[in-house]
Amino acid sequence: MGNSLFQLRRALAGEIGMSKDLDDLSTALFNGELPAMWRRMTSQTEKMLPAWMAWFERRHKQYHQWAEFGEPKVMWMSGLQIPETFIAALVQSTCRAKGWPLDRSTVYTQVTPYKSEADVTEKPKEGCYVTGLYLEGASWNDQTLMLRTQDPKILVVELPILHIIPIEGSKLKLTNTFRTPVYVTQARRNAMGVGLIFEADIATTIHPSHWVLQGVALCLNIDQ
Repeated sequence: MGNSLFQLRRALAGEIGMSKDLDDLSTALFNGELPAMWRRMTSQTEKMLPAWMAWFERRHKQYHQWAEFGEPKVMWMSGLQIPETFIAALVQSTCRAKGWPLDRSTVYTQVTPYKSEADVTEKPKEGCYVTGLYLEGASWNDQTLMLRTQDPKILVVELPILHIIPIEGSKLKLTNTFRTPVYVTQARRNAMGVGLIFEADIATTIHPSHWVLQGVALCLNIDQ
């Protein structure tokens, strides 16, 4: 980013020729869009440039604190380059510690009452806490900790902190839950399945077919 901006300043000053990439960069910055040459280096996103810059700064801060002070007690999942590898590493480390067969292990999730990272005092004994998930197609009931019907004109709501817990597949028996797909962006996934991270178990007393028809999903990266 720094090099491309430096080269653009030189091109605008007439010190070097204006290439197509630099011209596209200039146009994107003028229109408040994420430049294509930057988009190629980042994870999937549909954000415009101002929202993306705020996301980029927060992402840089999380990686820096992770490197300096160790894994955070709540992982901001939206800031990970490839979130699915974090889930895979979580399962692998748990299997190694408990002697479980990796090919027979999976994860399940529980939505916690915690609304923000400030509410969490320590890491969970098993699994991890993640934040940055947005619920689309439904809303969330803070009292019952279950899905509820979407409020009028409110298309997306932020889900409270989610607890991801590795478990042996044979021991997983869930009731009154909806297997909610978790996508990187609101574009969801393409025909090749790219964009789907995992499926979260969200509590509900309504039949799952209702939420399927409502198009309920979780997204890490919304437009704003």
